[in-house]
Amino acid sequence: MYQPIIALAFYFGLFTALPSTALAGDEPASQTWSQWRGPNRDGSVTSLKLPDSLEEDRLKQIWRVALSPSYSGPIVSKDRVFVTETVDQKTEVVRALDRKTGKELWKQSWSGSLSVPFFAKANGDWIRATPTLDGDRLFVAGIRDVLVCLDANSGKELWRIDFVKQTKANPPAFGFASSPLVVGDAVFVQAGGGFCKVDQQTGKIVWRILDDGGGMSGSAFSSPFYTTLNGVPQIIVQTRTTLAGVDPEQGTVYWKKEIPAFRGMNILTPAVIDDFIFTSSYGGGSFLFTTAKNESGWNLNQKWTSKTQAYMSSPNIIDGHLYLHLRNQRFTCLDLETGVVRWTTTPFGKYWSTVTDGQKILALDQKGDLLLIRANPEKFDLIDRRKVADDSWAHIAVSGNEIFIRDLNHLTAYRWNDAASNNGPTP
Repeated sequence: MYQPIIALAFYFGLFTALPSTALAGDEPASQTWSQWRGPNRDGSVTSLKLPDSLEEDRLKQIWRVALSPSYSGPIVSKDRVFVTETVDQKTEVVRALDRKTGKELWKQSWSGSLSVPFFAKANGDWIRATPTLDGDRLFVAGIRDVLVCLDANSGKELWRIDFVKQTKANPPAFGFASSPLVVGDAVFVQAGGGFCKVDQQTGKIVWRILDDGGGMSGSAFSSPFYTTLNGVPQIIVQTRTTLAGVDPEQGTVYWKKEIPAFRGMNILTPAVIDDFIFTSSYGGGSFLFTTAKNESGWNLNQKWTSKTQAYMSSPNIIDGHLYLHLRNQRFTCLDLETGVVRWTTTPFGKYWSTVTDGQKILALDQKGDLLLIRANPEKFDLIDRRKVADDSWAHIAVSGNEIFIRDLNHLTAYRWNDAASNNGPTP
């Protein structure tokens, strides 16, 4: 299966201020994990420090809940955790759990069965995309190309869109993999064989662009990201074949660039650094583009390309260096200015989800190992390593001084206590 791994703008030197996307109401960003790759949608935590050790006396398990399979990551608000699962390969379930205890607060479900192609069967027929929380509304992407809006307090269904029925697109062969993006009063998704803007209050499709028809050749994996390039607000969208900048109001495509990939496996969500865009594809390579706008329109120029190929994992960019888990299961560091590889490790698992505080990287390996790494362009600097699960494709979540890990059949909450972290007490 092609987990959406995506969505991000990053650090270039010092932390860069990012446009606000979907945050959980007015809750402090350090106490929430409201969407794919966190508060800033970039795999970063800017107001807390990661733990110094993963030892059991420093990072303690506080609860564990057994669940049916899912690849979507947990969403964390101040007082609860939202998690998805597919029960008996036919019913999609969303649960709200008490953040302190793991006790179930409410449950919602609907029919959601889809059989993925044979070469993806090893990764199962269950829900893929990570939900998004915006205030008291939770947006959940079901595998059969449906988007469901739930009341985050009660679990009540507010509206539902069946994109296959409404757009007449082919059903997505690999399921709805792209995570929803909230900007203002709109929800943006790669669904219905294209890129769609949805009114988050009514559930009506406002517009649909970048038509790919869905099915085997369509069904984009990458999640959209909201940013500003050359002073112009836009959403960066990567389809199976194309990188594009889109006007979030009218749906105008400002610019497009073809991205080569084997069988359209553009899975990673592009990274935005100042007016530069980084992306990497399976079978295509890695690319850094510069963007410029003048009276005649937009121009994209390739600053560098590299033979390194990402698969499903999205990178972290820290102090001018890019840290990326690759198709060949190795972890690498590239110089962001030149694309030169600084170092590459021996293989790990098939997928990593990562979070950085700008100095350290916390990585969850698909094999279930949790790794703590110092961001060091001179060498792979592993601080600590701990086995926490057996099969972990869902994205890790970090909130306050707590870590939430969704493996294939469980959700586990951990809490660390570092005197130097200054993260404040967990609510």
